[in-house]
Amino acid sequence: MKKIILLFLILFSTINANAQVDSTLFKDTPRDTLAEDTMNMDAVYERPFYQAGTSPVSVGGYIEADYQYIGEDGITEGHTFRVPRFTLFVGSSIHPKVKFLSEIEFEEGGKEIAIEFAALDINFYPMLNFRGGIIMNPIGAFNQNHDGPKWEFVDRPIAMTEMLPATWSNVGFGLYGKRYVNDWAFGYEVYLTNGFDNSIIANGENKTFLPAAKENFERFEESNNGQPLITGKLALKNQNIGEIGLSYMGGVYNTFEDDGLILDEERRLDVFAIDFNTSLEKTSTYITGEWAWVMVDVPETYGQQFGDRQQGGFVDIVQPVFRQPLAGFENSVLNLAVRLEYVDWNVGTFRETGANISDDLWAIVPGVSFRPSAQTVLRLNYRYMQQQDILGNPAAKIAGIQIGISSYF
Repeated sequence: MKKIILLFLILFSTINANAQVDSTLFKDTPRDTLAEDTMNMDAVYERPFYQAGTSPVSVGGYIEADYQYIGEDGITEGHTFRVPRFTLFVGSSIHPKVKFLSEIEFEEGGKEIAIEFAALDINFYPMLNFRGGIIMNPIGAFNQNHDGPKWEFVDRPIAMTEMLPATWSNVGFGLYGKRYVNDWAFGYEVYLTNGFDNSIIANGENKTFLPAAKENFERFEESNNGQPLITGKLALKNQNIGEIGLSYMGGVYNTFEDDGLILDEERRLDVFAIDFNTSLEKTSTYITGEWAWVMVDVPETYGQQFGDRQQGGFVDIVQPVFRQPLAGFENSVLNLAVRLEYVDWNVGTFRETGANISDDLWAIVPGVSFRPSAQTVLRLNYRYMQQQDILGNPAAKIAGIQIGISSYF
C-alpha cells in the first residue's frame, strides 16, 4: 500500500500550476443528439480529471469533511468532526478505444484504504465493450454513482450502505454498451465477478448483513466457493423525461464444498433493484431514488433474527432556489433538499405468533446546500430517524445537525 501512495504522489508532482481539466480524455466521440447526455453507467468517467501537458495519464479525486451533533433518545456524544473519505483517481487513455481508470479511497482518516475500481475498458462498438479488473457491481445506481460532490446530503443513503454494501467492488469482467436513438438512450451492463461469503449471516451484527462481506479482502484474490456472482443492469433514458434502471445481482454465497467434501447445500443470495432520476423542466426540480429487494437462503438452524428477505431505498428531492453570481462565483446555486429513507432488514413475521418482525428504520433529512461551482458543495442537514429492534419495542429516536463540504479537485 505504501507503493500505491508513493505512486500517487509521483503522479501529482508531475502536474504543474497550468494543468487544465481534460474534458475529452474518457469521452467517446459524439455520434448523435444524445452524445453529451450521460447515464448512471457513465459515472466512473464523468469526473473532472487533470492532465499535465501531453501526458497520457490524468489524475483527480474528491474529499469530504463534516461536523455533526447527533443524539439518540436525548443522549449525545457531543460535537464530532470527521473526514469520512478522501478519494484519488488515476486514468489513462492508452488508445482512443482503450482506457484505464482506477479509484482508491482512504476512509476514516486513512484507517481503511481500498481499491474501489481499477479496470481496463476496450471499446469495440457502441453496443459491445469489454471491461475487466476491479469492477463496481452495477446494482441500483448509487453503487457506481457514489461520489460525495454529486449529492446534497452529508451521509450516504442508509439502505444502499447498511442493507446493500455500497460501495461494493469485486474482481471480474464483463460487457457493456449504449445505443442512442433520437431522444432515447439504452444501456446495459453484465459482469461475472467474485462475490459474497458466509459473513453475510456469520457476523457481529447478529443478523443478515450484506455489508459484512466488504471485510473479506480475499475476494480480490479468489472466489469464496468457485461460483461467480452475476450482476446485470438494463437502463433506459429519455432526454426530456429521465432515466430508469433495472438491475440484478445474485449467486451462491456460502462455502458448500472443501477439497471435495460437501459441507452444506448451495445457498443463494439474490438482489433486485430499480432506480430512477428525472428533472422537472418548469421548476428545475431534480428527483432521484432507488429501491432494492434482497433474498437470502438462510439455514434453518439460524434464529429468526436472520432475515431471509430485506427491502429498502431512498428518494431525494432537490429544488434550486437561487441561481446568481455570488462573491465571485459566477455559477453559484442554492438548493433546498429533502431525503426520505427506509430500510427493513427482516421482512416477515414470527413463526410462533404471526407478529411482525420489526428490524427496520426510517429517516427524513431536510437540508440546504450551496454550490459555488458544480464540483463543490457545502451542506447543512437535519437528520431525524426512528429505528425499531426485532421485537418492535418503542423506536429509538435519533436526531441532529450535520454540516459538510465535499469537492472534486
